[in-house]
Amino acid sequence: MTGLTRRQDAFGWGLFDHFRGRPSQEIIERDDGNIEGMDLTGYFAEYAAWPAHEKNALNLARGRVLDVGLGAGRVALHLQSQGLDVLGIDNSPLVAKVCKARGVKKVKLLPFNRISPKLGQFDTVVMYGNNFGLFGGFAQARRLLRRLHAMTTPNARILGSTLDPYQTSDPKHLAYHRRNRARGRMGGQIRLRVRYRDYATPWFDYLFVSRKELTGILKGTGWRLVRCFDGGNGRYVAVIEKSKGVT
Repeated sequence: MTGLTRRQDAFGWGLFDHFRGRPSQEIIERDDGNIEGMDLTGYFAEYAAWPAHEKNALNLARGRVLDVGLGAGRVALHLQSQGLDVLGIDNSPLVAKVCKARGVKKVKLLPFNRISPKLGQFDTVVMYGNNFGLFGGFAQARRLLRRLHAMTTPNARILGSTLDPYQTSDPKHLAYHRRNRARGRMGGQIRLRVRYRDYATPWFDYLFVSRKELTGILKGTGWRLVRCFDGGNGRYVAVIEKSKGVT
């Protein structure tokens, strides 16, 4: 299966309804019972309204671009307008439908963990909307980073947005970090599912990392952290480039 089923496509349904003008909200359910509602408006934001750290980091995009986790296509649409060749991938059929309707030229229904050199070679990989989280966990991140190494050009870079999970004083989040570590997981390795109305995705892992943890994940994968654009409140975009002489 290359994409979510109709009943599993909770985020896609929320996005599709928002696109059609129906009030909607993304519900994030964590495996400890914590539930948070997320507004979907930001997925449709025009470039001028983006946070400065996202705009500044995206100026580094070049060549052929792989946009991982399309949302409503805001990144792909902006980069297309700058003349770049962009392929967007997502596992949601309705996300793909919305993005095509909004003008994204190249969309492929494909989960991130199914990427391969069959997609071709890329100069830039963009993972916005905290989509660095799609690496899922330490071991899977290293496997996928090596796979990206094989399908990118020698001077390629990854622009990944994430959140340092430890920049919080919320006792519930701190307790969750401790629970994760006690189970042999990274503190910010969240187990969650997305819900909308009576739709729900399968449970999956989503990874938030500190800069120190990110450096540890990259070690030995052929990639290195060269810069971070700080967005405040723990948010940042990591600029990751190939390590010279490392394969």
